[in-house]
Amino acid sequence: MNVIIMGCSRVGAELAGMLDAEGHKVTILDIEPYSFRRLSPTFKGVAIVGNGLEADSLKKAGIEEADVFISATQGDNRNVMACQIAKHIYKVPKIVSRIYDPIRAEMYQGLGIDGVSTTQVVAQLLKERVLG
Repeated sequence: MNVIIMGCSRVGAELAGMLDAEGHKVTILDIEPYSFRRLSPTFKGVAIVGNGLEADSLKKAGIEEADVFISATQGDNRNVMACQIAKHIYKVPKIVSRIYDPIRAEMYQGLGIDGVSTTQVVAQLLKERVLG
C-alpha cells in the first residue's frame, strides 16, 4: 500500500513506523522539520516538510498515487480539511482522520471520512481497565 500520513506527532510517527515495518510505502508530511525526530531510526519511508493543505506539498508527497491518506495532526479542522482535499480533489480511495472531539467525529463520518476519535478510544480503554 502507498500511504501518506499528514502529521508527524507521536501518533503519526508511531503509525508510520508500524506501516513501514510491514513493508508499506510510507510518506509522512509535517510543517515542522523537528517533528521527524520522532520517527524510528529504522524508518525507511520518506519524510517531507510541507503543509498537507497545499497542492504542492501533497503532490511532492505523491498524493496522486496514494492508496491511503491519514491525517494525524492535533487539529480536527486541519485534519478534516486535508481529508476532504485528498478524497474529493485527488480521489484517494481510503481516507482516515484522527479526531479529538467525539461530537465532530459523527459529523465527519457524515462527510465520508473514516475518523478515529482518540478521546473516545482512550476513554473506553480506561473504562475497561477500571471495570475489568
